[in-house]
Amino acid sequence: MTAETFDPASAAIAIVTYNRSALLTRLLESVVTMDPRPGYVVVVDNASVDNTGDVVESFRERLGTELVYRRMESNTGGSGGFSEGMRLAYELGAEWIWLMDDDVEVIPDGLAKMGKWAPRFKSIQGRRYDYDGSEFYWQYRLSIPFGVPIPFAPAGFDDSGYREMNSGCFEGMFIHRSIVAEIGLPDPRFFIYWDDSIYGWLASRKTTAVIVNEFVLRRTREIRQWDMGIRHLNASSDAYRYYIMRNRGYMKRYFKEHGAYRPVRFWLGSGLTFAKELVRLVFVERKVRGTSNLFRGIRDGRRVAKAPWSPMPPLAAPTADRPAA
Repeated sequence: MTAETFDPASAAIAIVTYNRSALLTRLLESVVTMDPRPGYVVVVDNASVDNTGDVVESFRERLGTELVYRRMESNTGGSGGFSEGMRLAYELGAEWIWLMDDDVEVIPDGLAKMGKWAPRFKSIQGRRYDYDGSEFYWQYRLSIPFGVPIPFAPAGFDDSGYREMNSGCFEGMFIHRSIVAEIGLPDPRFFIYWDDSIYGWLASRKTTAVIVNEFVLRRTREIRQWDMGIRHLNASSDAYRYYIMRNRGYMKRYFKEHGAYRPVRFWLGSGLTFAKELVRLVFVERKVRGTSNLFRGIRDGRRVAKAPWSPMPPLAAPTADRPAA
């Protein structure tokens, strides 16, 4: 493969799944119908207790590509699953790694659409249709001082067909192995939430990261939402409420490590995050119970920020022209 071309066989799709074999089946069915298909498919199973293993094996011949199945010994969350999936894809030699959850399906020409941008960029996010066929809006810009997404970053595209981003979403992140080598694997300690935001931010520090005007995925699971007119607010869970606050401690350390931490604004960002979760509870889930998970997350996030640990290391030593961050 040259710098001017994209070889689909150089790409790996890395999927994380947990007890959702029916959704995984739909995703793998969509991979079967892809044209072109990737060279590798990696499925990381977070210790499912359903028939996920049997489902994966049933596709081994049908996929027409190399299939790697890794069953974790315990549920490591999306963070641990994507970290392992990226590690496996990297070790297989994949040049491009396309991450996705099990609750999407791939548009048949999705890889071709992503591949046409591959000669220009090394961290790419495609677009996604929501469950009802509407256009899903993803908050692709982070306010780094506040550590929160910018909810009203422009949704439209100009003639260039892309917008620069400084965040990431593991539901569709398409990233080159050279960037993975520089920033390391996703941090499994997050378990869920903020892991892809931080990883996308790290990538944007090494290369021009973009979201492109290409629809490549479709969500296959309906999620309860509150229609705010311009945007939607999805339902959540007690686990998400806990980790969204606890993982602010991990974000704080990553920002500190890279000279981006601004104490007062980051504290205000944590307050905005807390308030958003209260709104989600009342207007989307129609309840008030669950706030205790937010407070537990704040408490444990402070412990995380003070604990002795280091961010994920790079996979390759920096060169003279590509210094460490």
